[in-house]
Amino acid sequence: MKNSSRKEKSQAKLHGADGFDVYYESLYGSRWKSLRESFFLPADSVEFRVPDSEKSYFLDSASITAASSLPLSGCRRILDLCAAPGGKTLVLASRMDADAVLFSNERSPERKRRLSSVVQSCLPPALQEKIRVSCSDGASWCRREKECYDAVLLDAPCSSERHVIADPKYLDTWSESRIRTVTTEQWALLSSAYRLLKPDGCLLYSTCALCPEENDGMIRRLFRKFSSGDEAPFSVVNPKPDLESVRAFCNLPSAPVSERTEFGTIILPDTAAGAGPIFFSLIHKHTGILS
Repeated sequence: MKNSSRKEKSQAKLHGADGFDVYYESLYGSRWKSLRESFFLPADSVEFRVPDSEKSYFLDSASITAASSLPLSGCRRILDLCAAPGGKTLVLASRMDADAVLFSNERSPERKRRLSSVVQSCLPPALQEKIRVSCSDGASWCRREKECYDAVLLDAPCSSERHVIADPKYLDTWSESRIRTVTTEQWALLSSAYRLLKPDGCLLYSTCALCPEENDGMIRRLFRKFSSGDEAPFSVVNPKPDLESVRAFCNLPSAPVSERTEFGTIILPDTAAGAGPIFFSLIHKHTGILS
């Protein structure tokens, strides 16, 4: 009982700016100082311009790398489940086959309007016709459809520590409960995205979070949920960013420095010249497996 009480008191202290630093230093050790400082450097920004569109869109090179890691060759129905503000939708749209359709979804009406604006201004009319923008809750989408998309991108809502650090209001109110809330939402979205993916299709899960619970932890949970004994109905594969497919639209000669994690890849700004953070994991769903 005394140990439980001490643990509760310890957890209660982890809030606000001081608690934030204690928590992330426990994850990153001596690296946390340089990682934290890198968030205050100019953010990485790459101009992405599709010919015949009204204007450019500026993206972090890590985001382009992640979105270019989802295999799209031969895919006719592609889903971007949490698409706003729209940068990764632009990357997918510029890479997909001529006969493909991209379903670009956002659950927030306000963010969906921004997504629609980005599609209309940053893609040419011919590509706009192949985008279906919707406003729906991705977590419940699997109740209406199942195994009907050849490729799925889930850029999940996350703790977004880079933005927390930049805003004193969010930093002062930070607590570990934020992570628990976010992981609950992420799991609902990821399990839905997995059910929407066709057998032999690929799902790219990504976040801009530093917390392993939101990254590898979600993939680990996916294994626990859908595996039967030692048999897993999917594999985590090593992503190979197809930067060649986007070089016509942006000046990105090479992918930023990345690091392997248990189930994916992470790009961190202290070693990637300001790019990131972004985590992404590529999941290949096996054939003949019911989800």
